[in-house]
Amino acid sequence: MKHKTKKLLCSVLAFCQLFAMTAFARPDWPSDTGIQAEAGALMDVDSGTMIFGQNSHVEYPPASITKLLTALIVLEHAELSDTVTYSETAMNSVEADSGNKYSLAIGDTMTVEDCLYALLLSSVNQSANALAEHVAGSIPAFVDMMNQKLAELGCNESHFENPSGLNGDTQNVSAYDMAKIACAAFQNEKLLEISSSVSHEVGPTTNNPNGFTVRQEHRLVITEDMASEFYCPEAVAGKTGYLLKAGNTLVTYGEKDGRRLVSVILKGSPRQYFLDGKALLQFGFDRFQNVGIAENETRYVTGEEAVDIGGTSYNPADLMVEEGKVVTLPEAASFGDAELSLEALPEEAPANAVALLQYVYNERKVGQAYLLDKTIQVPAETEPSGGDAAEPGTEDGSGETGSAAQEPEDTEEPTETASVDPEKTDGRFSMKLPKAVIPGVILAVLAALGAGLWMVWIRKRRKEEAEAAARRRERRRQRLMEEGPEAAAEFNRLLEEKKNRSQGRGHRR
Repeated sequence: MKHKTKKLLCSVLAFCQLFAMTAFARPDWPSDTGIQAEAGALMDVDSGTMIFGQNSHVEYPPASITKLLTALIVLEHAELSDTVTYSETAMNSVEADSGNKYSLAIGDTMTVEDCLYALLLSSVNQSANALAEHVAGSIPAFVDMMNQKLAELGCNESHFENPSGLNGDTQNVSAYDMAKIACAAFQNEKLLEISSSVSHEVGPTTNNPNGFTVRQEHRLVITEDMASEFYCPEAVAGKTGYLLKAGNTLVTYGEKDGRRLVSVILKGSPRQYFLDGKALLQFGFDRFQNVGIAENETRYVTGEEAVDIGGTSYNPADLMVEEGKVVTLPEAASFGDAELSLEALPEEAPANAVALLQYVYNERKVGQAYLLDKTIQVPAETEPSGGDAAEPGTEDGSGETGSAAQEPEDTEEPTETASVDPEKTDGRFSMKLPKAVIPGVILAVLAALGAGLWMVWIRKRRKEEAEAAARRRERRRQRLMEEGPEAAAEFNRLLEEKKNRSQGRGHRR
């Protein structure tokens, strides 16, 4: 009996260890993709999650993908039926070799809508200038609006000098910032409609008395041949760009199964930059999923006992999670794999918000939603229209979290539970209990052992993750040092920003 019981305990222990290793290990963040362009990014529009990044915080000339920001600002400040006049300044404030593909002339007029089609489909630089003057009164005043919009979107790694994307000494953008800009742009329904169009008929001008047709230049959007390397059914809209200094640049917006992604390519090469944009989109759709927060988050909103949030007691029945918000996770992961923290409310939070639920997966921010008090009535005009997307995490060139800005927060390790070893009783195995009690004792021992093993495994897993993160940061540091002093300075800047954010971070739960 003693031998059989001992053998049974050993078998169960082995099973518990195997179960803990497989059941509680979170899948790694997929990173087995790449691009040939120097820099790129892939971002989920709905969660704001940075799915992939390659040199995503290095600044590059944007070329004509700049026009997405120009169009967004115009749509926010002008009516589509307004008349735009092409002034002498608008016509001549372009580089000598930037072209005038439709022979526009000083004094030509178009509606704002026609100008936007010329801007986004055929990348007409003069249209960018004319729209800027119409909205702001002058091109420099419009540029001020562009940089102000960057600040509103949280884009700290970019700066614009003109609305067209032509060369400028300080006209630069990072792939990370451009992904943020694109996410905001493609949530504007009219901009998405224009940018996804194949062609558009523009009214008469001086040199085009019968009008002219502007056509889409984004090959992933217009290619219908399934045998073509550029066929990408997920691609819906986007913008191309090219300058000798910038190389080929590309923004692509894609949709599939209710999900929305944006890919950004900077400093690409002819033809390949389209394939890079396609590869990122399909990687994001195939390897990741979006999971609704309100449908899965039960903490704070269920149960009978009051919950304390920021020193205030709430009845769970009076709380609800903001609808429509999602987290982006690897396909093999589950909602419970994401770590939850309660963040301090930002200034733009709705009046009935009591906390900001923030989710992190493998050191990467993957989504957020407000925790709301249902008992507080919010006027319809001040209710959130869909909320701000979560600030994406930063990544290194491999798609792994690698910058100092994404170092993991210090977390408490689980309390170590003393394990029970029935084999060691004065050096001998002994179990002198009534037979009727033995099954219950065995179950209790197994439960304690299982809990202890689970705790030990979690500690081991977290230690391994921390060590892996340290190795990634060191590899990142080495790559930056190899890239030169400017890259190393960028790393140090991100590290300093991380320290500042950590000092000012709100209470985490």
